[in-house]
Amino acid sequence: MAKTMAVNAGSSSLKFQLLEMPAEQVIAQGVIERIGMDDAIVTIKYGAEINAERLVGHSEDDEHITLSKDGKGKKYENVTAIKNHQQAINFMLQKLTDLGIIKDFNEITGVGHRVVAGGEWFNHSVVVTDEVLAKIDRLADYAPLHNPANAMGIRAFQKLLPDALSVAVFDTSFHQTMPDENFLYALPYEYYTRYGARKYGAHGTSHRYVASRAAKLLGKDLKSLKLITLHLGAGASITAIKDGKSLDTSMGFSPLAGVAMATRSGDVDASLVYYIQEREVLSNEEMLNILNKKSGLLGISTISSDMRDLLDVQDTNEHADMAIRIFINRVVKYVGQYVAEMGGVDAIVFTAGIGENSVPVRKMIIDKLNYFGVKLDEEKNNVRGKEVEISTNDSKVKALLIPTNEELMIARDVESLKA
Repeated sequence: MAKTMAVNAGSSSLKFQLLEMPAEQVIAQGVIERIGMDDAIVTIKYGAEINAERLVGHSEDDEHITLSKDGKGKKYENVTAIKNHQQAINFMLQKLTDLGIIKDFNEITGVGHRVVAGGEWFNHSVVVTDEVLAKIDRLADYAPLHNPANAMGIRAFQKLLPDALSVAVFDTSFHQTMPDENFLYALPYEYYTRYGARKYGAHGTSHRYVASRAAKLLGKDLKSLKLITLHLGAGASITAIKDGKSLDTSMGFSPLAGVAMATRSGDVDASLVYYIQEREVLSNEEMLNILNKKSGLLGISTISSDMRDLLDVQDTNEHADMAIRIFINRVVKYVGQYVAEMGGVDAIVFTAGIGENSVPVRKMIIDKLNYFGVKLDEEKNNVRGKEVEISTNDSKVKALLIPTNEELMIARDVESLKA
């Protein structure tokens, strides 16, 4: 059976998932971190899910394999020197062979690459050509921390797997259906025509996946539904989906805009940014670093960017409580806005790290949305990471918990383009 790999290449990391297609069975998943260092960390999980670890092998170079309780799931770990992405991919492919996950590289017939910024050039996933790669390079200004790494990963895989179909899957493509009143900023129009200054959004692959799953759970045609999808993780975005298309989304020209996030500020008055920058004598880069990496939950709480840490001390720490309330407030504001934009809503969908796993955060959000007919079933809500309806049977608006699966969407796009 053909195997497809979904890849997310970062500047110093490489995440992947290997699936048997079209059966959509996950064979292996893993990550290589600290690429470019002498102590890069390699983790590969394969077989059944790892529930608990038991050391079954160890070598002198810090390489070992652990087993789950049932003995079916395995996890390979190693700390070793990896100089660049080319070496990381070669190491990963060779290890997949050594571990018996694949017999040879030719079993991998397709590789789908997550690419953050697709601009207005790409409204769907595409087979990678020299022209496509050139455009991804040119869009680096829109995502300087991501697109260069994404392109690097594509080139490295093409060199090692020249016969595998290479596909680019863009975070922004799902949002290309937004009307101009939603994607344009009220700036001089020439900035849009000259520089592409507009809202592009993010997490499109995730929003697309959970919307399709929501339609199946509700037993309705996606095109007949009005959905609001809440991708709540370290990065968070809210999307209004009408007629199966993205109508509006909270992230903007970059993933900095929208709701307050783990370390990102979300929406801030531009005049305030300039005001602080002048008084603190900060460069543009320093100011952007503060907005992206020192704000959000971390900035307000002063103690952590992790929602779990804040919930643990919410009752005793004023700043933790404040950060949580701000996060909930911003999410609720966007949901309310999108209900108005769509003229109603059929279901609200929670996904990503916080959305899938935080029982209290889901409750706090839904409790503030009771006014338009969504009611929480607290017993159903007492769950983590499972696909389930969490609203009451008589709730006019349904609330759903749907774990995201961007890798599966990437693999599906690869399969569709193979045909």
